[in-house]
Amino acid sequence: MAEGGCAKTEEGEASSSEEDSSSFHGNGVCKWFNVRMGFGFLSMTNRDGVPLETPVDVFVHQSKLQMEGFRSLREGEAVEFTFKKSSKGLESLEVTGPKGAPCVGSEKRPKGALKRRSKGDKCYNCGGPNHHAKECQLPPQPKKCHFCQSIAHMVASCPVKAQQSSPGSQGRSSSATGGEEEEATDPAPASLPPESSD
Repeated sequence: MAEGGCAKTEEGEASSSEEDSSSFHGNGVCKWFNVRMGFGFLSMTNRDGVPLETPVDVFVHQSKLQMEGFRSLREGEAVEFTFKKSSKGLESLEVTGPKGAPCVGSEKRPKGALKRRSKGDKCYNCGGPNHHAKECQLPPQPKKCHFCQSIAHMVASCPVKAQQSSPGSQGRSSSATGGEEEEATDPAPASLPPESSD
């Protein structure tokens, strides 16, 4: 009997290892998908052509999605997929839309990707486009005001910026101090620092 018991155990192990390596076909919908992290879960309602009484969760990673461009799924999107059993549960191997069509995907995109696209490459040394200061062909340039590009002063003491911002600040300073004489004297001190820095 001991030998028969061992034989059954070996057969049981062999069948479970075969089951782990084989794949199955399923249909269902996307239960949820995290666009930023690139994974989610499918809710399988049909396994190998047989409807399931209760939906079963199947893990999905964005690399398994069959579609062009940014890969993601929309919640509730109908999908067909192949999956396997693993030590962690059920994992999808290939995910498509109904009848093998490409997945539709979510309209959402990670927030960081939008910020990166809006920034342009600009050299802080020469101000030129499409390269950074470490790649600049020019020797180190003198520091200049970020507002008016003058090398005589920095942006904190820029007279051009002070003159342009003074109309907006006049309303605040007159309401705060109550005097118009200070407003008239604001442009004069702003123009003095460039002379003293020479």
